[in-house]
Amino acid sequence: MGYFLRWIFAFLLLALTFNPTDFNYIRWSLNNYSEELPITVLMGLLLAIGYIIYLRATLRSIGGFGMFLILAVFGALIWVLYDWGILTLENRALNTWLGLLSLSLVLGIGLSWSLVRRQLTGQADIDDVDE
Repeated sequence: MGYFLRWIFAFLLLALTFNPTDFNYIRWSLNNYSEELPITVLMGLLLAIGYIIYLRATLRSIGGFGMFLILAVFGALIWVLYDWGILTLENRALNTWLGLLSLSLVLGIGLSWSLVRRQLTGQADIDDVDE
C-alpha cells in the first residue's frame, strides 16, 4: 500500500501542476495571478517543495540513468501497444495523461526504490550518516 500511495502522490503532484483539463495550477495561475498573486505564489511554493522532495529522493535512489531506463521501458510499452493497435496516439489529451502517468511512475519508483531493494536483497541503504 505504501508504494501505491507514493505513486498516487507523485501523480497528483504532476496532475495538479498540469493536465489537459482546465483544473491545474498552470492554467489557474495564468488566468488569476493578477487578482490572486499571494495564493498563486503560495501554491507554487508548495508544488515546488513537493517536486524537490520527489526529485531529490529519486535522483539519490535510482539516479538519472535509472530515471531514463524507467521512462524508456514505459515508452517501449506504449510503442508496443501502439504497434499492436491497442492504443492510438491521435488524442492529445490521452497523450498528456500517458506522459503524466509515465513521469509519476518514475517518481513513485524512485521514492520507493530503497524499500524495494531492501526487500529484495535484505540490505538497508544508509546515506549521509552524521555521528
